[in-house]
Amino acid sequence: MRAVVQRVVRSKVLVDEEPVGEIEKGLMVLLGIGQDDGEEDVAYLAEKILNLRIFEDENGKMNISLLDMKGELLVVSQFTLYGDCRKGKRPSFDKAAAPQQAEMLYHQFVAYCKKYDINVQTGKFRAMMMVEIHNEGPVTLLLDSKREF
Repeated sequence: MRAVVQRVVRSKVLVDEEPVGEIEKGLMVLLGIGQDDGEEDVAYLAEKILNLRIFEDENGKMNISLLDMKGELLVVSQFTLYGDCRKGKRPSFDKAAAPQQAEMLYHQFVAYCKKYDINVQTGKFRAMMMVEIHNEGPVTLLLDSKREF
């Protein structure tokens, strides 16, 4: 399971020009599901993201997590995070999970995060989405549950 995590002042997802998910200060997460992912990847990545200390404290040091500050979370499915561009000119998505498996794990990830009593919003799985991201910093991190990077 892979994630692009961005610290945002606000973020919004639109489907057919209608908002389906919107947050204020918090984290925007683009989430990709791999074919070898399971529940342990959900738990690992959710815990890692929710507890990342990437918000600044009173001294300007990254020392506060999303949970510490009761921030908001927007999670958008992004199978292209498994695009392999090493050969040729078109990405291969062979390592991305099949849609049914990916959707199940995506919803498990969202449910896991909601246990922490924070505002969790989502995009729409398998929809063409427009994502508006107001990245603060900018702060952008790449995470992988298999720890490949």
